Amino acid sequence: MTRIVRRPGAFVCGIDAVMDVIGGKWKVLILWALNEKTCRFGELRRAVPGVTEKVLSSHLKELEDDGIVHREVYAEVPPRVEYSLTPLGLSLNAALEPLGAWGRDHIYRGAEESGAEAVAGPAVEPAAEHVRG
Repeated sequence: MTRIVRRPGAFVCGIDAVMDVIGGKWKVLILWALNEKTCRFGELRRAVPGVTEKVLSSHLKELEDDGIVHREVYAEVPPRVEYSLTPLGLSLNAALEPLGAWGRDHIYRGAEESGAEAVAGPAVEPAAEHVRG
């Protein structure tokens, strides 16, 4: 089932259209996790700490409906489902790379300006590494 996407004239700008697809706290993190490799549900849940099963399931469904994520169901016992990015999802991640770079630069600049380099540096390193740009 394909989600009904708002017609182009309903968006104020391109950013509005993108935010309709990636809005929320977890979708971008799901995209980055899937950029690394094809994942099963449990792998994604571990790759995106803090997301609940309900929210992850809902976001994956929305991303699938938007043509960003591909869900592959294997006829095996036990059943196996894998999620991967579609070509559209890969292009979206490529478009998000500069945003990740800006965020990484902003995190480090903020730490330097506040004089908290030593404290903030290691604390943000895993998140900054996860959000590559």
